[in-house]
Amino acid sequence: LCPCLIYGAYVFLPFDAPLLPTVSARLVYTLRCAAFATFPIVLGMIVSGISHLCSSTLEPFGELHQEVEIHRTYVSQSVHLFILYFFNMAVLATYLPQELLKLIPLLTGLFAVSRLIFWMSYAISHSFRAFGFSMTFLPLLAMLLWNLYSMFVLEPENLLA
Repeated sequence: LCPCLIYGAYVFLPFDAPLLPTVSARLVYTLRCAAFATFPIVLGMIVSGISHLCSSTLEPFGELHQEVEIHRTYVSQSVHLFILYFFNMAVLATYLPQELLKLIPLLTGLFAVSRLIFWMSYAISHSFRAFGFSMTFLPLLAMLLWNLYSMFVLEPENLLA
């Protein structure tokens, strides 16, 4: 489903990436796009804080209720995945040709939407969360494999340059 969503958005959404001839410009562009991927994480922190305040626990360091633990787990996992996603997108932006840089905001949007889908499915039932997690993890795995392929096969002479 993820390749179909990315391809459809790449073909049908009417925007192009700006001209980014240098590596530093591409990294700044990736950093700016990644700021939008933090929206689901910040939203999760807000909901986690509100649910912790509204829970009926009298001890602040006592055992958490299930609804508080769901939000806390979601935020923790999302932060870990965002770090991996961001670093892989930054490396990806350095290897992509100019005409494919449109993928950076599309992958950022996919990350944000898939984390929200994971959160909703995780709150509904633990058995449905695999769909949202796979929508986050499989593009991350594809980016990692492409980055390794680019580093070691396509341009091994520029590995550390």
